[in-house]
Amino acid sequence: MADAPARPLRVAEPPAPWLVGLEGPTQGDLPDINVWLALAVQEHPHHLQAQRYWASLHDPGAAQSVLGPDLWFCRVTMLGLVRLLCQPKAVGPGALDLRAAWQLYAQYRALSRIGLLSEPRSCDDALRALVGADPLPARAWTDTYLAALANASGLRLVTFDRDFERFGLERCLILSA
Repeated sequence: MADAPARPLRVAEPPAPWLVGLEGPTQGDLPDINVWLALAVQEHPHHLQAQRYWASLHDPGAAQSVLGPDLWFCRVTMLGLVRLLCQPKAVGPGALDLRAAWQLYAQYRALSRIGLLSEPRSCDDALRALVGADPLPARAWTDTYLAALANASGLRLVTFDRDFERFGLERCLILSA
C-alpha cells in the first residue's frame, strides 16, 4: 500500500479563554444552585429577588462584556439545577421530567452571557484551605466546593445562603431572602 501524500495541518484558533481551565481571574458571578432555581421557577419563594439580581446584571445600562460570559454554571450547579427541577418536593407539582429540565438548562446556556466554568488547577488548593480552616459539617461540603471554585476562578459567588459567610469570601453576594 502506497503512502498517502502528506497533507498540511490546518491550524485552529485557540479556544476562547472562558472555555478552558486557565488560571487567573475570570470575570463575573458564580450563582449558587438556589439562585438558578429561583430564577427558573416562578413559584419559588425567592423568584422576585432572583429576577431583581438578573435585571441588575442585564439592564441596558449595565456594562456588557466583550470577553465572554459574566454568569457561570459549573458542573455542580448545572447538575443541581437539573436534579431539583425534577423534584416535586423542591418545585411542587409542576416538576419537570429530566429531558425538560435539561432543555431549560440548555436555554440558559444558549445565552451568550452564560458560560460553563472549567475547574482551574488551583481549585484543589483553595478547597484544601477552606476545609483546613475550621471544622465543617458534612452538609457544607458542596458549599465548600463552590466557595473554593469561586475563589480559584476569581468569581463572585451569589447565593441566598447565609452559611457562605463562614468562608470569608472576598467576593460574595448574599441576596436578601
